[in-house]
Amino acid sequence: MAAPPTRAGAVTVRAALLSLALVLLLAPVNFLVEIKWQKAEISSGVPAATPIVITALLAAISGTLGRTSLRRWVGLTRRELLVVFAAVSMGAPLLTHGMLFWMLPKVVAFYYQAQIRPEWGQTFLSYIPLWFAPTDGTAITQFFEGQGRVPWSLWFGPLAAWSGFLVALVIATLCVMAIVQRQWITNERLSFPLAQIPLEMVQEKGARGTGGLPGRTGWAFWIGVLGAGGISFLNTLSRKYPAIPSIPLGPIPIMAPQQTAPWTGLGEIDLVLWPWLIAVAYLIPKELSFSCWFFWFVNRALMVVAVVTGTTGQAPSPYSSDFPAPFYQGGGVALALLVWVLWIARAHLARAARLAFRPSSDPAEAAEPLSYRWAALGFLLTFSFMVYFCYAAGCRIWFGLLVVGLIVAYYAMWARVRAETGMGFLPFPLEIQNGLVAVLGSRAITPRELVTLISLRWSYFPGFGSTAEVLTGNALESYKIADAAGINARRLTRLLVVAFLVSLVFSTYVLLTGFYRDGYFGTALGGALHWPPWQTLNDGSRIFTFLTNDTKPDPRAFLAMGVGAAGAVLLGMMRLRFWWWPFHPMGYLAANCWGMHWSYMPFMVGWLAKVLVTRYGGLRLYRTTIPLAIGILVGDQLNAGLWAVVALLTHGQV
Repeated sequence: MAAPPTRAGAVTVRAALLSLALVLLLAPVNFLVEIKWQKAEISSGVPAATPIVITALLAAISGTLGRTSLRRWVGLTRRELLVVFAAVSMGAPLLTHGMLFWMLPKVVAFYYQAQIRPEWGQTFLSYIPLWFAPTDGTAITQFFEGQGRVPWSLWFGPLAAWSGFLVALVIATLCVMAIVQRQWITNERLSFPLAQIPLEMVQEKGARGTGGLPGRTGWAFWIGVLGAGGISFLNTLSRKYPAIPSIPLGPIPIMAPQQTAPWTGLGEIDLVLWPWLIAVAYLIPKELSFSCWFFWFVNRALMVVAVVTGTTGQAPSPYSSDFPAPFYQGGGVALALLVWVLWIARAHLARAARLAFRPSSDPAEAAEPLSYRWAALGFLLTFSFMVYFCYAAGCRIWFGLLVVGLIVAYYAMWARVRAETGMGFLPFPLEIQNGLVAVLGSRAITPRELVTLISLRWSYFPGFGSTAEVLTGNALESYKIADAAGINARRLTRLLVVAFLVSLVFSTYVLLTGFYRDGYFGTALGGALHWPPWQTLNDGSRIFTFLTNDTKPDPRAFLAMGVGAAGAVLLGMMRLRFWWWPFHPMGYLAANCWGMHWSYMPFMVGWLAKVLVTRYGGLRLYRTTIPLAIGILVGDQLNAGLWAVVALLTHGQV
């Protein structure tokens, strides 16, 4: 029997139910594979393995069985497969190391560690609001050591508070994306490299539009999948069984840190040749990939100059506020670029504001993910709630506005970075707490504000595509996918919100029951005390240090941030004025983020490959090789999914 016709652009009930079922299934899978056994990170990071693996598997099943009598049940259309990809991307990341695993233990850890650090009780425990976490000794001990049952009555208040803040943050940034997505997708025509993965991976099969993986004409895609997947599989196997040889892709030190000035400024230089990162660099504009590695070398040179001139120490740390401190520069670059991209979009934003205050029957607005009125209202309500959260915790209104504004600004900027560069794996260049303490001085921040600021650290550090900012980027890329595939954006928005909420509720239940059964320290990730467990358990030391060491505003931080902001504006103006200008301000931002010491070489290789292909083969050859790059990205993630399945089948033994 033929499959019932699907209205063009509709998000079908079948796709929605399948998406929610997968989101529910992934919560315990993530807990086991990533947290309890620490075998793989399949739902965090950019790009993440889970949505790619699930969509590829469903596309293979749909393309194969969709031609049989089972078509009615398994013959998912291309649009339905892309809807599943978007919904899983929104729900799967919740129960990962950078989100709920970091958010829920955050404040409880202060009370637990205070048992062996009594000075904390005398310094800041009294400033923690009682609704931040349970204070019962047994509930706290069993949270970390297990052998108990969840005291839900003690957790309802803290869960409502922190989950409410997370929901407000996600909805606020989702509303921002709904407002700006038309500008970035249609008007500026950003490249959205990561959105090309599902669009290229899922193809139409047959006259009825059944979705499937690329067929015989997708030779480049399959070469990339098999090549990258094979290399990743071999290297993963070698890590588990060292007797098996591997293909070293880095990080490989090629120059150790020097002990003699001024070369101490160079630090360690590593060689990295990760295929998936080379593929990302190949997909983005050449001037952008060039700027990423070029400005990283410029930063190294500036650090050498800083040592020569005595501006910084003989062995400068990029984490300090000494000029030319890359991370403080990066913070200035990020804020300046956000103002810059909003200025470029001023005509679109003015139109959105007019429609928000004076709604009309504009047919173009009907295609938006949300009406501009609802998007503006949703943002104002959720932003106000987050500010009130800070106020209720003891912060001054202006401080709450500043903190929440900076968090939302980072999320919006990192969504833009992903849309233009695909580099959602970059960390935030400057942690908000360090920036505020450097700019304001710790003596200008009250104890309750410091407690609240560091208790919220899970929301603004470190990026890497592992904290909640990944949901903002995923939502924006979902809108790009919807625009390219003709999916109803408003129905997709509703599904994204429902998938997020369903995942939040069930993931919270899974995580708390797992902790009280096995203990935080009984999980492989919690017991290993790697990041973020180490961060979680040591944030109390940060509060203690800030409260016991008054500091004044640091003019060097102002200088470094000002240099970064001025550089970003200058690069942006030159790029608009001269078409031949080779330096991209986004590359300047990337070079001032931690991790570019590993990424510079893949970006150089990707840039060089694109230069050679377009020089000798033109755009036609480049378009032919795009599926190869997409296949490399897919193959790398399929390997991660495969080992997650192995871990489940062996109960974490392999």
